[in-house]
Amino acid sequence: MKHIEKLAAIREAMKIQGIDGYIIPSSDPHISEYLPERYKCIAWASGFTGSAGTLAITQDFAGLWTDSRYFVQAVEQLEGTGFELVKLKVQAAAEYADWLGEKLNAGAKVAFDGNLASLLVAQSVKGVLEPLDIQVDGHVDLLADLWEGRPELPKAQAYLLPESTTGQSTVAKIEAVRAEMKKNRTDAHLISSLDDLAWLLNIRGQDVPCNPVVLGFVLITADTATLYIEPSKLSAETVAELGSYGVEIAAYDNIYHTIETLQAKAILIDPKRTCFAMFDSVPESIKIVEKINPSTTLKAIKNKVEVENNRHTFVKDGVALTKFFKWLEENVASEELSELSIADKLRGFRESQEGFVDVSFTTIAGYLDHGALPHYSANEKSNYTLRPKGLLLVDSGGQYKTGTTDITRVVSLGGLTQEEKEDYTLVLKGTIEGSQAIFPVGTRGYQIDAITRRPLWETLRNYGHGTGHGVGFFLNVHEGPQTFNAAAIDVAVEPGMITSIEPGLYRVGKHGIRIENLVLTRKAGSSEFGDFLDFETLTICYIATDLIEKSLLEKRHLSWLNNYNQWVFDQLSTHLSSEEKNWLADKCKAI
Repeated sequence: MKHIEKLAAIREAMKIQGIDGYIIPSSDPHISEYLPERYKCIAWASGFTGSAGTLAITQDFAGLWTDSRYFVQAVEQLEGTGFELVKLKVQAAAEYADWLGEKLNAGAKVAFDGNLASLLVAQSVKGVLEPLDIQVDGHVDLLADLWEGRPELPKAQAYLLPESTTGQSTVAKIEAVRAEMKKNRTDAHLISSLDDLAWLLNIRGQDVPCNPVVLGFVLITADTATLYIEPSKLSAETVAELGSYGVEIAAYDNIYHTIETLQAKAILIDPKRTCFAMFDSVPESIKIVEKINPSTTLKAIKNKVEVENNRHTFVKDGVALTKFFKWLEENVASEELSELSIADKLRGFRESQEGFVDVSFTTIAGYLDHGALPHYSANEKSNYTLRPKGLLLVDSGGQYKTGTTDITRVVSLGGLTQEEKEDYTLVLKGTIEGSQAIFPVGTRGYQIDAITRRPLWETLRNYGHGTGHGVGFFLNVHEGPQTFNAAAIDVAVEPGMITSIEPGLYRVGKHGIRIENLVLTRKAGSSEFGDFLDFETLTICYIATDLIEKSLLEKRHLSWLNNYNQWVFDQLSTHLSSEEKNWLADKCKAI
């Protein structure tokens, strides 16, 4: 069935059920960023494969609301589908609800599948439409009967990580969560988000691309902890080990019945990470406390074992990247290389490293003007062939059993222009400013964002995405609660957090530049004015110096860059062949 036929079928189903507007979010019952095939509903309905967006359908218009990262991709993929791109003004805002409010008359009905919408999204939609006398029904799944051959949920085996890897036992983590439940005067807590579940139980799986998580829910009370999961995913040994930690096992689908019949005074639920259908199943007699999952905050602070494991991981990743960039430089003029083929080659170099499990996201290899698309994903149709000229942006990462990496580098394949050099240098200057920041305890991410952007702002340049995101430990590459972006999120930057610093600059139709490292927040010292923090850079990969316009850098920027590249060489050289070592020494020479 073509996408335009699927749209017609959805509209017919809407007519039958008296629905005037239907919303399809990009999510699943766990409010995941990366989805199992079964929940890629937007891709099935419209052909759009980006990781963020919402479809809103009426009888005379069907739109995809998404942000600037996906504008070009959406235009290409929506052609001939009956869906049109609607450009979001504010990333992740429910602007489609405002549109439906303007479009529909009083008495109209809007529906969505509450398994695919977070409580926060559902509240936003209801908050806009219900005051306009538009009925909102969050329990309508129109795709269930239309999606022929819909994929089943994955059933790959899950496994437990030892405490020597995680640094903290499952028992200790559950007790830490219970302590937070007690502070919030709740005697039950539902965890729907897969990264929180994985961290809490020290469990990993293969259910979602790029993220080593397993589909499930956890319900914690004052004296019980139950994992709701497809039983076939757990070996008898794993069940026994979890049982020794006080964790019981129940079937995945039983969670809704459990919540509907729950006996508790108050339950703690994260409105951003819990689907509306689950929230709406809680009996009215139970008080609902809406607050961030305690595990989200707890896992953001990496312990000493996790930090040390990460340091070893970044050495492995740095070795793979060094081998890749050397290979690229030596073969770009003689081989038929493309954006897709170099992504495969980079994966191969990572796969040769001990403990590699998967990439942490689909590699972004953006050559020339494709580099100007921050979330570009090459396909057979868009795939550029590389030539010894122009800029290449490579944003990539790996999942290792000892950590998660995420790095962006830009290299010149030849024929540099002055504009490219200036843009590159100013982005690098921003990376250095953010990396060198010293700030008081209590500083929020938007303040780090502003510090990082200053060199670009001074020249009337800017970029449209955030400066940084939290990163998990052998978990999701995008994890909160901290972010470095312009939104005034009330989350302090704390010691032990690992976050990216990734300023960029994008000239549509020309080139894109982003230089990204991961940093660890640490204590910097104290004075009569209080306690201060700074960053330790974890990422170990040379930063190209042949693109730099040296006159734009101050002495302190040059000092940081030269010290960083020397440190990269010192960390990696003993793991390289003499030929690779000589090549890296040349790349890391002081300027």
